[in-house]
Amino acid sequence: MQKDQIRQGRLADERSPEVIRFLSSMEADHWIAGADILVDMAHLLMLYRQRIIEDGAARALMAVLLDLHEHGLPECAYDNRFEDVHAGKEAYLIDRVGEEIGGRLHIGRSRNDEVATCIRIRLRDELLGRMRALLSIRKALLDTAAWHTDTVMPGFTHLQHAQPTTLAHHLLAYEQAFSRDADRLRDAFARVDRCPLGSAAFASTGFPIDREDTATLLGFSGVLANTMDAVAARDFALEAIATAAVCMTTASRLCEDLIIWSTTFAGFVHLDDAYCSSSSIMPQKKNPDTAEIMRAKAGTVAGNLTASLMIAKGLPMSYNRDLQELTPHLWQSEEATRQSLELLAGMVGSAAFDSQRMQTEAGRGFSTATDLADVLVREYGLAFRTAHRIVGRAVRSGSLDLQTLDAAARDMAGLSLAERGLTERRIREVMDVRHSVSVRNAPGGPAPEAARALLSEREGALADDAAWADAKAAALAAAKAHLIYEARRLVQ
Repeated sequence: MQKDQIRQGRLADERSPEVIRFLSSMEADHWIAGADILVDMAHLLMLYRQRIIEDGAARALMAVLLDLHEHGLPECAYDNRFEDVHAGKEAYLIDRVGEEIGGRLHIGRSRNDEVATCIRIRLRDELLGRMRALLSIRKALLDTAAWHTDTVMPGFTHLQHAQPTTLAHHLLAYEQAFSRDADRLRDAFARVDRCPLGSAAFASTGFPIDREDTATLLGFSGVLANTMDAVAARDFALEAIATAAVCMTTASRLCEDLIIWSTTFAGFVHLDDAYCSSSSIMPQKKNPDTAEIMRAKAGTVAGNLTASLMIAKGLPMSYNRDLQELTPHLWQSEEATRQSLELLAGMVGSAAFDSQRMQTEAGRGFSTATDLADVLVREYGLAFRTAHRIVGRAVRSGSLDLQTLDAAARDMAGLSLAERGLTERRIREVMDVRHSVSVRNAPGGPAPEAARALLSEREGALADDAAWADAKAAALAAAKAHLIYEARRLVQ
């Protein structure tokens, strides 16, 4: 049985199964196994081009690497007798071609820069997957909002009826928040997209390597200049988890709204059965379980960020094994965020909103009182604070009819609104929820025309982010295809 070749020189290979399991990163290494093969190919091509490894050895090694790329690593490479998949893969290569050839692949390289490069390669793909999921939820919000620019609903502050708005206005608020998540993701991607390969343990290598060559072969936009920072840095991972945590916080807030709206108390929305569960004892129940799990996932991702920050905060330069514990938090955060956004898009897109129920509720709680105060300012010459006090006193009295308002005006300001021309008819016009929404047509407001204008703008932003994702994915695919082409050309 092949032992861990990394330990055979300096260490006695006498470790208990408990120590082996404790040190192993195999579970998380499944995430980066495919990237590791690509890193090997690029590194081998560079060694060959730089005349560091001779033709026969390069061909033999590349033939095995191509086979692994096409068929995947065998299970023996994940055996727990190895600390990680990199050692397991190297042992497999040596078994296939012998140590004289297989032992040359690690020239000018350490596991430190190898792992850091693999993480960045996989994370690029994960970030693009998360961007696709963000595009899906944003499109679902925009499509739903387009159907509901005239759907009046209550707006809330402190979970109290505040002012009437529209469903489109509410949904566009979430789309705008998710678009900022896309902005943060694009910024984070730029910092992930730098290649640490060639840094070796931290001090680079005495071999005449070409770091720019391997970076180009792996589709990176450049190299990380300082080799110590290149292997020690995990701020790129912290940033990725942080952007995921912020994104999931927004997703959790949307889930909270949908959960509240789906209650019989509110009755604003009927979530599709596919996203709900029932009770094991209460046959009438339809529970918004998918949205509830998403709220919990937001907590998990936030916890991953906290844990990762604590892992990284006390580490001296350069590489420390503690960083192995950070990586699973990264993958769990990416998976939870992408899955949640994809499901949330389906939940929003399939939801049925009760427009009549929303409109009925929109006028409760004196929600158009601000409109009445505004009219007293615009049409009857009052200072806003005076109008605010008068309307507030009338609400306290339980009515906004002319008689109550006039009594409040006499009490609070020593004037008569009736004598100034205010009528019951004008009060009814102002208090109508549709009137309240229609006059709020400032850019970004809830008025249907303002919502339609913002929809057009947001669709343009969505298209821009989609084009960015397409361009990045195409560039990475092209680099990978070129790498495989060069690998096959070497073997042939």
